[in-house]
Amino acid sequence: MNLRPTLRDKSEPHTSALNDILFILLFFFLIVATLANPNVIKLTVPKAKSDTKSKQTVVVSINEKQEFFVGTTMIPAANLEQAIAEVANKSQDAEKTIVINADKLATADNIVAVMRAAQILKIRTVLAVDKN
Repeated sequence: MNLRPTLRDKSEPHTSALNDILFILLFFFLIVATLANPNVIKLTVPKAKSDTKSKQTVVVSINEKQEFFVGTTMIPAANLEQAIAEVANKSQDAEKTIVINADKLATADNIVAVMRAAQILKIRTVLAVDKN
């Protein structure tokens, strides 16, 4: 009877393909992250023939229920100017711009309220539209 332990070769997994898989996953997530839209508020915006490109310092959205969103945070109409000022002050942009992302059913009063707040804060406004 042989009671001595036998020496076996220790097997090691092959990790040569692991680097390739990690590179492909990293590449995939980088592409997906650049395509993701940070504005998660779904709106149907008006259509226009021309398109104006503008850097978005502050995005103010108005949905069909006439609710205001600064970024993705819901803001009461009374605190709109203060919320816009807080986000604009955090930005390091030389020329600050408010992009008004209003639903088709948003009233003109609410859009003008955002423009009025921007005028008080001396910030330029741009209305977001879908290009035909």
